[in-house]
Amino acid sequence: MKQRKKRMLLPLLALILAGTLTLLVGLGVLKGPDLAASDALYQRRAASDGEIVLIGIDQRALEELGPYNQWSREIIAQTIESLNAVEDCRPAVIGVDILFAGESNQDADARLVQAAERYGNVVTACAAEIGTALAERNGDYYLEEFSVLSFDEPFQALAQVTEQGHINAMLDSDGILRHHMLTMTLPDGRQVPSMALVIADRYRALQGAESVQIPETDTRGFWYLPFFGQPGGLNESISVVDVLSGKTDPVRFAGKIVLIGPYTTGLQDSYFTAADHSRPMYGVEFQANAIQALLWEGYKTEVKDGLQLAVLFVLLAVGLAGFWRRKIRWAAALWLLLSGCWIALCLGAYQVGWVLHVLWVPVGITVLFAVCLVFNYAQAAMDHQRIRKTFERYVAPEIVGEILKEGANELQLEGRTVPIAVLFVDIRGFTKMSEELRAEPKKVVGILNEYLTFISACIMRNGGTLDKFVGDAVMAFWGAPLRGEDFEMKAARAALEMVDGMEELSGKLKEKFGYGVSYGVGIHLGEAVVGNTGSKDRMDYTAIGDTVNTAARLEAQAPAGVIYISRAVADALVGRISVTSLASSIPLKNKEEDVEILTLDGIL
Repeated sequence: MKQRKKRMLLPLLALILAGTLTLLVGLGVLKGPDLAASDALYQRRAASDGEIVLIGIDQRALEELGPYNQWSREIIAQTIESLNAVEDCRPAVIGVDILFAGESNQDADARLVQAAERYGNVVTACAAEIGTALAERNGDYYLEEFSVLSFDEPFQALAQVTEQGHINAMLDSDGILRHHMLTMTLPDGRQVPSMALVIADRYRALQGAESVQIPETDTRGFWYLPFFGQPGGLNESISVVDVLSGKTDPVRFAGKIVLIGPYTTGLQDSYFTAADHSRPMYGVEFQANAIQALLWEGYKTEVKDGLQLAVLFVLLAVGLAGFWRRKIRWAAALWLLLSGCWIALCLGAYQVGWVLHVLWVPVGITVLFAVCLVFNYAQAAMDHQRIRKTFERYVAPEIVGEILKEGANELQLEGRTVPIAVLFVDIRGFTKMSEELRAEPKKVVGILNEYLTFISACIMRNGGTLDKFVGDAVMAFWGAPLRGEDFEMKAARAALEMVDGMEELSGKLKEKFGYGVSYGVGIHLGEAVVGNTGSKDRMDYTAIGDTVNTAARLEAQAPAGVIYISRAVADALVGRISVTSLASSIPLKNKEEDVEILTLDGIL
């Protein structure tokens, strides 16, 4: 019952452990490291198709044209005019990543409006301030975390002659920009597309192609952006100064998408992105990446966390089954296999458009592996202690070592039926000698100890299991707890060593105590039940059954200095031992059939 409860409890604890790890992952314990690892694995640089050109308001422009906050809008108007100066080399679309909210200098504003209207290829920026606001629904008030607090558009005259797209860039909770807001919903219900979407659609239309296929977005309009370039990695980037001075060949802009925007850190329009956590990317570069992704349409969909958590739980359960009570080399191989296959799966899934959490499975499996490793080590230590405590009284130290090497998983102590060779040895005339030495009990104990020490040594040297001492009788068996090789021959050798050493032992005892000993030996081979037997407080590892009884009766029939064996032993060692069959079978007590008895004379 206790073992059954234990077997039921372990899987339950295992499921609880797997469930706990899954819950912790779901609560976001790995969120930061997982996002960083996913960015490093997925965001690989790809070659641009060269259709996007950046015109940067860079440090050189600030040095030559003055501080940006003192710039007239006329500079941007002149830039638009310069880009469109050669009719055959005009850009397909010019996106101005600068917010022109409110009127400023009347002449500069007029020139900017005139330039945008004349060429009809300008897209201007709008932007919203997003934050937490009080909202009402069905009479209930609540705080809406993602709410448009204010919205800035180009001044009216410019808005009338250009198409607008928002330039909002929203960071994830870890401060990294990895999503693009495709559309924005204003409080009045208007849907404002992003500048990237507006430009991509206009570019497609000018090429006579279908509109951009819209990527799947979340409830707030965000989609996962696969960056094609790293910060500063766009090949086509030009200083606004070179455009204004006419130093740039107009052919570079012909039919392309041109983006104008800040391109220096001093203008505070940069973000750390999934493409590179160490170097900030300028806002205009972010727009270029979003446009390129929309044109390529190689969209990636983030697999729902619920589904990934379910997969994680299943894999943890599989890992647990593989790690639990396994040898470390197999557990480590499974750990590497599961972790490596998951990384490979993540890469493969990303190529076909699915984004998986990179670290969830490897970290979960690693934690599980470490926990099981500690448990397995502790359990192995306890098993070793239990095994050593069980067998160190019965078998030689080297046999205990072999048992420990095999491990508790290979060892069954509960009881099993196995073929064994059983040996009994008993002193002849011990009762009479004890009566004669009644007044000298120390001599009796001394003789007995010397005899038992010798017999035990013969058993241990030949790899036997010393079962028990019953007065002057000794029981031993071979074939359990480890079967071992040639265990029948080992039993025969032990018996011959006992008989061969009997005369020397008897002489030693006569010299020391005045009495010698002689004994008979019996060996039988067959199946027996072997295991721990006894009470809760006292247990012995022993063998029971008819094979044991037959060996005991063979020994009881054997004269002093003679080894009686059964036909089963003789047949198992045929051609390897010399035997003499007795003239007739000897009936053994409580045996229905007579058992043929042979004497073991020696080893060939």
